[in-house]
Amino acid sequence: MDNKQQKKAFLFDMDGTMVDNMAYHGQAWFDILNNDLGAGLSKDEVKKEMYGKNPEVLERVFGKGKFSPEEMDEYAMKKEKDYQERFRPHLKLIAGLDDFLKKADEQQILLAIASAAIPFNIDFVVDNLYIRHFFKAIISADDVDKSKPHPETFLKAAAALGVKPEDCIVFEDAPKGVEAAKNAGMKCVALTTAHEEEDFKEHDNVLFFIMDYRNSKVLELLK
Repeated sequence: MDNKQQKKAFLFDMDGTMVDNMAYHGQAWFDILNNDLGAGLSKDEVKKEMYGKNPEVLERVFGKGKFSPEEMDEYAMKKEKDYQERFRPHLKLIAGLDDFLKKADEQQILLAIASAAIPFNIDFVVDNLYIRHFFKAIISADDVDKSKPHPETFLKAAAALGVKPEDCIVFEDAPKGVEAAKNAGMKCVALTTAHEEEDFKEHDNVLFFIMDYRNSKVLELLK
């Protein structure tokens, strides 16, 4: 295996990228923001705020200082338990990803998860689907100070794998995540599980769009 191939790495956002779960996150956020906290947001308005760490979502919606850190932690965990209960019966990898991970691993392509999810949610996916062994590094919300679109998540993942940012390809489903990849100097494959292609028009680092990992273009990355 040549040196160029050794340095190839794939960085995966998780929610909406490895598992098609964003609708379940949306339902859980909609209920807690509106039913518990009285925000009065539409489903589209909730969707626009669903990025970054959970306390950041609460602060964007209600302003800083509305809740204590302890209250935000309490609401955040309630939301995540609700999400997991909703999604558990549907928990599976996006079509083709299991085979894609196996082939990438066979070719010694380095793999990492670089997600804004908390470890509680990452563990829920990787351990219930038995895929932890594929990933040489996992960067969660707890590992960074600044959320996407800041590049810290992806840069830390690259550093943990020992590769240069330009040798990484990111898999993302959200415009803020694609922007974070661009800010990290990385190209991106965008999944259209939660957003339309039009939503990514401002970002020129998208190599192509896929619905799932059976796409011929994504399989070309393994060659």
